[in-house]
Amino acid sequence: MVNCCGLVSEKNVPVPLKSISVELQVRDHGVSVSSSLQYVNEEDGALEAVFVFPLPADAAVCHFSARIEEQEIVAELRDKQSARDQYDDAVSSGQQAFLLEESDESSDVFKLSVGCLSPGQSAVINIVYVMELSVQADHALRFCLPAVLNPRYTPTASAAGVPEVSSASVIPYTLSLSVDVRSSDRISRLESNCPLDPLVFLDALHTHATVSLSAGHRFDKDVELLLYYENTHQPRAVVEAGAATAQPGSLMGDPVLMISLYPEFPADVMSSLTSQGEFVFVVDRSGSMDCSMHNGKDAPMRIESARDTLLLLLKSLPMGCYFNIYGFGSHFESFFPQSVVYSEDTMEEALKRVKNMKADMGGTEILQPLKHIYSQSCYPDHPRQLFMFTDGEVWNTKEVLDLVKSHVHSHRCFSFGIGEGASTALITGMAREGSGHAQFITGTDRMQPKVMQSLRFALQPAVDNISVDWTVPEGVTVDMLSPPVSALFQGQRALLYAQLKGQSSGKTEGAVTVKYRLKDQPVTNQLQFTLKPTEDTGRTIHQLAARCVLRGLELEERAAGADTQALRSRIVELSVQAGVSSVHTAFIAVNTHSKQTITGPLLQRRVPVQQMAAPMFSAPMRRMCGSPLTFHERLAESPRTALGNAHRTIAPKQTIPALAAPRMAPCAMPMLGAAPKVPCNSKSKKKKVSKIALGSMPKRTPMMESDSAMMSDDVMMDVSYSAPDPEPLPPADPLLQLVSLQKASGHWELKAALADVFGKTEDELANRRPAQVDGSVWATVLALIWLHTCRSEDQVEWQFVAMKAAAWIRSQKPDGLSQCVCDGNLLLGGHVTEDALEI
Repeated sequence: MVNCCGLVSEKNVPVPLKSISVELQVRDHGVSVSSSLQYVNEEDGALEAVFVFPLPADAAVCHFSARIEEQEIVAELRDKQSARDQYDDAVSSGQQAFLLEESDESSDVFKLSVGCLSPGQSAVINIVYVMELSVQADHALRFCLPAVLNPRYTPTASAAGVPEVSSASVIPYTLSLSVDVRSSDRISRLESNCPLDPLVFLDALHTHATVSLSAGHRFDKDVELLLYYENTHQPRAVVEAGAATAQPGSLMGDPVLMISLYPEFPADVMSSLTSQGEFVFVVDRSGSMDCSMHNGKDAPMRIESARDTLLLLLKSLPMGCYFNIYGFGSHFESFFPQSVVYSEDTMEEALKRVKNMKADMGGTEILQPLKHIYSQSCYPDHPRQLFMFTDGEVWNTKEVLDLVKSHVHSHRCFSFGIGEGASTALITGMAREGSGHAQFITGTDRMQPKVMQSLRFALQPAVDNISVDWTVPEGVTVDMLSPPVSALFQGQRALLYAQLKGQSSGKTEGAVTVKYRLKDQPVTNQLQFTLKPTEDTGRTIHQLAARCVLRGLELEERAAGADTQALRSRIVELSVQAGVSSVHTAFIAVNTHSKQTITGPLLQRRVPVQQMAAPMFSAPMRRMCGSPLTFHERLAESPRTALGNAHRTIAPKQTIPALAAPRMAPCAMPMLGAAPKVPCNSKSKKKKVSKIALGSMPKRTPMMESDSAMMSDDVMMDVSYSAPDPEPLPPADPLLQLVSLQKASGHWELKAALADVFGKTEDELANRRPAQVDGSVWATVLALIWLHTCRSEDQVEWQFVAMKAAAWIRSQKPDGLSQCVCDGNLLLGGHVTEDALEI
């Protein structure tokens, strides 16, 4: 092992985690996940292992137990501080103890402490959590088992304590995974980014199926599962019986109902796109964006893919809308001081800057650019649509989500997680709180099609005027547990939870009527459900409902300010009663049956988690484990260090000396994980780092404050619209080359660059032009024919480009259009009709 940040350990020691076994129990749109982690202490002394690991966003842990030899210890859920105290007391007295707690800052990071394993002793830890399956653009339900824990950029300092140890460069444990799916809908198929055994159906209706991950999988990347039902858009109501051991009238003692609402948008609605809106694109330009999208050959850099995506987005916007582009890292900048009207001039200005965008802005600080965007007034009749692109994670996730939620009535937020390890809590949370849609670009996924799908969602009308009415027998009441849903957009799904209270002496059936409006057309769905389900199908829906209530209370607590004790007590009470983890509770288990008391000092070991784009555990990760920060990490976390929180609107021809973005100090520690490292192409030169005692961190002086303020003032300057020099080469992809040549109004000009895309000369194009049409109409018709003929499989990427082009041609009302299409097909070898081109 290699020492890192001060832990004294002089020999290479095997990591105690040996294997992970996961079982999934899918129930309609929810899943219960049972993970078994096997530890073996192969050291000569007693061991305390610390495992900081990711869970999917909004997962709620509902069971935690440990088996040591033949003894099983089931953990209790308690107030977090009291659980920590009990764990410390047990470990310090030589007893075996286990503690599982959620991060205070982010709901998708947990810390597991395994205390006092004797030499040679093994322990199997079992963790069960529940979560809702997210909906993808192709209507699949997505489950992701994250293997990656990215370094998390922290904008402000906090306390530090206990050191940690790095691991060898290979993840020494394997993963086995099995899936059991039960649904009220027919199961169509199940796909994964990892090898699976064949799907086995266990009933004739195809509503119950099992599948397993192929043997020997190394847990060196996220495991993604995509589940497809046959009738995804059909609203459903599923009732789960209460627990016989729970008190009647309590959440866990009464039946709980889950309604899934995922409206289908008819073709005429899908084709009606708005021409209004304010589109704000926020792009991560931190150093990790200069890494490859995946490990494959010729994989593009993340920042390159982002540039290509912005090109498509800019060319696809409707004329007359408003737009702006932000880049962020440890500071941020915008192309324009405020959103500008989309025109030929502003589009070209933005494209010139996009071509020069680099991953050169340091860490990942999302909060400040968001605050700046929200501080600007919205344009009347132009609803704000925010597109957020990031490959990283932040440590103030909950603060970011609270900010997005507080502005939900003035905008929608579409979020994109790039690469392995993008925080599910951040990406899905921003989309959920901003009434938008989340997409993850992993493995060999291309960014462009997923982003263009989301743009279509942003331009389409929404389902609104949603109401839920209940018809239940006398003696039964319905208590809605979910917050009200005011609107649903294309690609969104709502899961609503309700508690059924009381008893009915007669009828055993109830009904729920869900009404909504779609493009001024009313839609009504009535769903029948039983009040007394006979089959005991577990507690997944109850636990999801409890998680929903707890998350709402936690959000209310964070918004309440200082007077939060009553809310905190309600959170702890419900969390303990339901057996579902919260930010204020933790699972604690102490082995009181062990007759052997361990004496002497404990060795502390960190269990590795696959990490990407960072040579060591991040400062926040070590802080959570109580480890001290390096000098440079503390410097990076100083509030408002240099330009850390300065907003910059940069004039292209002016050169502003930028401070080196704070990066993690290099450690003599290889990257964790069995997978080959994703190649990074950072062009910044490494600087020598002086060794400085941790206690010698300089305090900020008035001079440093004034310097920072002065530098911030210097960069708050007016924007000039001249082009930056030099200009990079045009994109190599012929599709992107073609798109880059389109004008904002939708047409192309007859030039040599366009002919190059078609593999022709400019003279060939000019000589074949029909006499009745001018050069721009001829060029635009050729571009449409080429798109339909040569890149039909990529239509989702160029659909808006083609729609603008077709609309422009129709506005010109040219003569001889049929002959133009015929001649264009002959020239380019196509067979496209006027109807297909929609001209």
